[in-house]
Amino acid sequence: MGEQGCMEKIAELAQVIERHVAGTGFCATAIPRLSLIHTDHLSIPTPVVYDAGLCLIAQGANRVLIGGRSVVYDAANYLLVSVDLPAVCNIIEASPDKPYLCCKIDFDPTILADLMVAEAGEVPRTDLPVVEVYPSDSDLIDAACRLVRLLDRPETIGALAPLIEREILYRLLTGPHGPMLRRLATVGSHLNQVNRAITVIRRRFDSQIRIDEVAAEAGMSPSSLHAHFKAITGMTPLEYQKQLRLQEARRLMLVGGATAGTAGFAVGYESPSQFSREYRRLFGAPPRQDIERLHTEPAAVMAL
Repeated sequence: MGEQGCMEKIAELAQVIERHVAGTGFCATAIPRLSLIHTDHLSIPTPVVYDAGLCLIAQGANRVLIGGRSVVYDAANYLLVSVDLPAVCNIIEASPDKPYLCCKIDFDPTILADLMVAEAGEVPRTDLPVVEVYPSDSDLIDAACRLVRLLDRPETIGALAPLIEREILYRLLTGPHGPMLRRLATVGSHLNQVNRAITVIRRRFDSQIRIDEVAAEAGMSPSSLHAHFKAITGMTPLEYQKQLRLQEARRLMLVGGATAGTAGFAVGYESPSQFSREYRRLFGAPPRQDIERLHTEPAAVMAL
């Protein structure tokens, strides 16, 4: 399928996304690990957490800043994120006539591991980044269209969604980012160990963590964890935890109506002044001012 066929598939993906997103927002779906995003407004740079997965834009464009590195993706390029990462994003192309349309497919580690067993073979070493943009692939977009179209017939989701997810992961494993995903799924690789550390930190983000305990669960020494975690994510384990805490506090205030003091305490802060100071450093404004702004600029919270 040539460039023309690829553009036709992108147009089809745009139509099916619009059909299943009511209004502006980030929409979870009846298909596990599939989310749809629609907005007709540009967004300000907004800190978010990307779960490991594939982002396919059918219309519009987005800029992502992770660990000091900036990438832009659009309908001509897809974004692949290999591990869960805090990032700063902003939608840079969207309008009422041509809204930003995106589908996000999170990785199922069970399917990925199963494909690795089926493929076997030697796992190549790679220095590919854990976040990268690649030219759109018509077969990948076609599979994404078929996955989203299952929403038209919910009774088919249980039987067919896992099969299409498996196809998507297979195409990624055999594509340009394949070596990185193979390292991710290989037990004992530094990427796999750091991913295990990320899982531990996300599970305990609201508690005080000891680096030696996280390192032990990841199967690494503390010094090795620190070095490889920083190299892969662009931040230290404690910086990673801090961003998770502040993101969750923001969600509690924005969606749950919590006060700054309650939210800060809920995510593990004992000092309100420290919470406010670190919140302002990440989000650019004190908690109350930031939440008031988000209520008037809803597109700012969905730059995915």
